[in-house]
Amino acid sequence: MTDSLFIGLSDQDAPQGLVLKRANRHGLIAGATGTGKTVTLQGLAEGFSRAGVPVFLADVKGDIAGMAKAGSEAAGWTGKRAAELQIADYDYEAMPVVFWDLFGEQGHPIRTTISEMGPLLLARLMGLNDTQEGVLAIAFRYADDHDLLLLDLEDLQAMLSWCADNAGELSSKYGNVTKASVGSIQRQLLTLESQGGAAFFGEPAFDISDFIALDSKGRGRVNILAADKLMNSPRLYATFLLWLLAELFETLPEIGDPDRPKLVFFFDEAHLLFDEAPDALMDKVEQVVRLIRSKGVGVYFVTQNPIDIPENVAGQLGNRVQHALRAFTPRDARAIKSASETFRPNPRLDVAQVITEMKVGEALVSTLMPDGAPSPVERTRVAPPRSRVGPLTTGERMDVINASPFAGKYEELIDRESAAELLLMKREEQAGQAQAEKDAALQAKLDAQAAKEQARLAVAREREAARLETARARAAARPSATQKAVEAAARSAASSLGRQMAGSLGKSLVRGILGSLFK
Repeated sequence: MTDSLFIGLSDQDAPQGLVLKRANRHGLIAGATGTGKTVTLQGLAEGFSRAGVPVFLADVKGDIAGMAKAGSEAAGWTGKRAAELQIADYDYEAMPVVFWDLFGEQGHPIRTTISEMGPLLLARLMGLNDTQEGVLAIAFRYADDHDLLLLDLEDLQAMLSWCADNAGELSSKYGNVTKASVGSIQRQLLTLESQGGAAFFGEPAFDISDFIALDSKGRGRVNILAADKLMNSPRLYATFLLWLLAELFETLPEIGDPDRPKLVFFFDEAHLLFDEAPDALMDKVEQVVRLIRSKGVGVYFVTQNPIDIPENVAGQLGNRVQHALRAFTPRDARAIKSASETFRPNPRLDVAQVITEMKVGEALVSTLMPDGAPSPVERTRVAPPRSRVGPLTTGERMDVINASPFAGKYEELIDRESAAELLLMKREEQAGQAQAEKDAALQAKLDAQAAKEQARLAVAREREAARLETARARAAARPSATQKAVEAAARSAASSLGRQMAGSLGKSLVRGILGSLFK
């Protein structure tokens, strides 16, 4: 192990190196297609590994995978370049490579949970607007408040459906939730799922410490992400890389400036990270890049054009390797001007001119010196890698995967009880409760009807009893037949007597009156 990594020889045959103590100050590897960026990237990754620094990089074209096998004389140019640069200890060497793949096809699966991803990165992944992002944040907050695990896309779909069905209740406590916004998010989730994003979410979740490991020889493991298929979903690629950085930032302790980095992170096709990124996400990227240095992590962006990197991020990149640029377009001209102005000047070099003249395998190099100051820019012939430059066969890749220390750790998907299952149970409970309430209401209605009928019958019975009582009273008050006969006889006798008495009385009255008249 040395204190610096050999990059190459300057045009003055002066060694150009990267000081390990300053390697966590981040860097940039830029250059047009076919100018040697991949070789430079591979050489730096090898140097870090031999120095005991684990490395992560994305294999966009599949040619970085060759690091798992030693180089050979068949390549021809590697040995010739090593002799040209007078590398005394140059020997072919395979690196301790571990293959990873979000889809689990060309390496060990890498998964994370929806909760660990968080609403900000997830909104970036789905391209949500501010309103939709707000609704997504509410869904996450509700899940946190009610201990609902959001592990995979199924959990998130279930959570969003719950939010739509209970929008009124949620709006009063968390903020406005509309079914239209929820529906838009759900459509984006379906699109993400159709692009293979579902494979990225679930358990077992990736343990970030598996990246930070050494092999039995004390070399840092070279973690290679198979990204050739992933590049078909650039949004997923960019979001994954940013999530990985965020996880490193949150997991690793503060260590200041160590003698060598804890991990070096290479962002290939870095422009994908920044294309159409909202301000909130850009702020997040800048924050992570600025602060992760103290965690002992070096971040190196690899891109064709240096102006692809935003200025607030580019200002954090202390180590620079600039391969040739071609001034074919106005944008190329701006890139050349920008690149030439970022280097510490060298009186011997017209940087703007040299950038357009360099051959394949040459680069302008400026790195941070031990005192932290940037070195003057030097035109440099880049050292060749010691591992194979080129892809692996399918069989060779599978051999490396099967021999990996992480073989079998992440391959089998785990589906434990989470939000989808709990919300389904809750819906069933609600449905059961609603049915019970409906049944209780129906029973109450029937009971009320029965009570009403009982009351009506009681009133009817009372009325009938009263009628009968009245009838009995009337019947008791009426005389019997004997009484009627006696009464009739009495009335008859009385009538006869009355007539007799009336006749006698009349006669007496007549006689009396007439007698008095004739006296």
